[in-house]
Amino acid sequence: MKIFEITKEQRREILLRQLAKDAYRYGEFTLASGRKSNHYVNCKPVTLSGSALVLLSFDLLEKVELDSIAVAGLTLGADPLVSGVAMAAAYEDRKIDALIVRKEPKGHGTASWLEGPLPQKGSKITVLEDVVTTGGSSLKAVNQLREFGYDVQRVVAIVDRQEGAKENMDSANLDLQSLFLLKEVSDYAREKLDYED
Repeated sequence: MKIFEITKEQRREILLRQLAKDAYRYGEFTLASGRKSNHYVNCKPVTLSGSALVLLSFDLLEKVELDSIAVAGLTLGADPLVSGVAMAAAYEDRKIDALIVRKEPKGHGTASWLEGPLPQKGSKITVLEDVVTTGGSSLKAVNQLREFGYDVQRVVAIVDRQEGAKENMDSANLDLQSLFLLKEVSDYAREKLDYED
């Protein structure tokens, strides 16, 4: 099946299946937020797959604000996402650049927090994230971008774990959009892939 010949519904089904199969695990886990959970989602096996990244990039692009001139995200999870969305935008004749937000400033040279073609201050930027739990990583990226003078109003995630990120984003005047909810991924894993829990 050629990637640009499939419908949006087929694309969603392919991505949901791949997330349930390759990104989702059931067990006992400690998350980046420090919380304990029976559900673990590591999107990297999906976001670093060429065919899946193409599909994800177009779906993420649909949720990027029309007046955003860049997408940004905290390294490492967002690195393939911002690059993929910038390429998908170019394919659709939209000018969107990719920015990577470092976890700490570069230790040499300009000591910059941001990598990529920096837009003018005041420009609108959409933040991308693979998985949100409390939204801490996204908020770190948003805060850095806002400190640099950029207008950030939306965060787009692949999976929302529904554990406080929405409320935290609301408190920071951010609109959280997600492609999938954890429940959708875990239900698919259990019902369609006979995933044992």
